[in-house]
Amino acid sequence: MTKSNVVACIDGTEVSSAVSDYAAWSSLRLEAPLVLLHVLDKSAYPVESNLSGNIGLDSREALLQELAELDQRRGRLALEQGRVMLEAARQQAVADGVSEPVVHQRHGDLLESLLAIEQDTRLLVLGKHDENLGAHVGSRLETLVRSLHRPMLVCPASYKRPERVMIAFDGSKTAHKSVDMVAGSPLFHGMPCHVVMVGSETDANREQLEWARQTLEDSEFNVTIELREGEVENTLCEYRRENSIDIIVMGAYGHSVIRRFLVGSTTTAVIRNAQIPVLLLR
Repeated sequence: MTKSNVVACIDGTEVSSAVSDYAAWSSLRLEAPLVLLHVLDKSAYPVESNLSGNIGLDSREALLQELAELDQRRGRLALEQGRVMLEAARQQAVADGVSEPVVHQRHGDLLESLLAIEQDTRLLVLGKHDENLGAHVGSRLETLVRSLHRPMLVCPASYKRPERVMIAFDGSKTAHKSVDMVAGSPLFHGMPCHVVMVGSETDANREQLEWARQTLEDSEFNVTIELREGEVENTLCEYRRENSIDIIVMGAYGHSVIRRFLVGSTTTAVIRNAQIPVLLLR
């Protein structure tokens, strides 16, 4: 792989089509190569079972042999299924305008696979799933967010071309990074940008918002700033609905109220309930 790829996690679920579309959109906006990745997680296949009961040695050996053969058959089937999924994603990306998307299939754990290519990743695009989907990306989202140090675009099941971006801003170092990233990235160039802060009406908060406005306007953004009091999640969601926001940018770590909102036991639930993609920054 070359450096600075947009990497899309393709798992064959109902979210994969939107992941392909958002990844293709990102690749074109960033002028970065697109890699479509499918990880075969061998841990999902039963290789052995507990055969320590009152059965004979010959029976145990026969059962183990049968399980090994079954595992091989399931592995071959999963490999072929992954190839079919990747080819469908590749064709979709080409239809979206990406000239030469790369398909890549790996064996192993999803997190380990992503860590192995992290240095070559500019943006990671993955889908969100209900918690009852077990081994799919959704149930591992918090671990991925905590372990990886690349921007991560978490997508819903349906695609809509982003036209308005909202930055969840709290004046922190990570929030400043979010503003600088949006200002300097071709990903959002030309989009109306809303900077929303949840907090009290103070001179300090207004000063922070004015800094954000000036930074973005210096990069030729049409900027709207908003300071609202209230509970963070409800306030951000209400603003999103009122202003037809298509994508949210926010920091994933820290100790401020917005970043606590994303981290910890609520991380997966919060992103799962979002109806638009969320770009998480470290």
